[in-house]
Amino acid sequence: MTGDERTSDVESALRSYGVNVERIDGGDPLNLTYMTAFPGREVHRGEIGRTLNSLIDRAEADAWEPVTVEATVIRSPGDVLGAWRAEAAWFDALLAYEISETEFSTRVLETLTHADGDPEDADGRAGDDEADGDTGHDPTENPRGERP
Repeated sequence: MTGDERTSDVESALRSYGVNVERIDGGDPLNLTYMTAFPGREVHRGEIGRTLNSLIDRAEADAWEPVTVEATVIRSPGDVLGAWRAEAAWFDALLAYEISETEFSTRVLETLTHADGDPEDADGRAGDDEADGDTGHDPTENPRGERP
């Protein structure tokens, strides 16, 4: 199978999960740009979850070899909302049951940034609430929408 076929298969899988793929460049890292269905001020975590679930499901079915994913979220062409990353090692650890879905989700959400450059905590809020003792993290959330 050529790289183009693998990329096409991944794109089809993402679209089947409701991810509006604008551009996908296979390889390592997998560079993904998708248009959000929620063009507010913040990247919608549910869309991140759907994207990751698609890739995890493909990896579990031996239809995708995990690589690092570099995702850019846009509101419209040229209007970047934010970005996030999922490391290949995190996929591997999840698939090997070395980390939980909650830990995987937390790691990804810790990489989330918005176009204004502010990193976002795992609760989807920009800023530094941790100094006030509020981490803003709900440890029961993960990309698949399941609770431990």
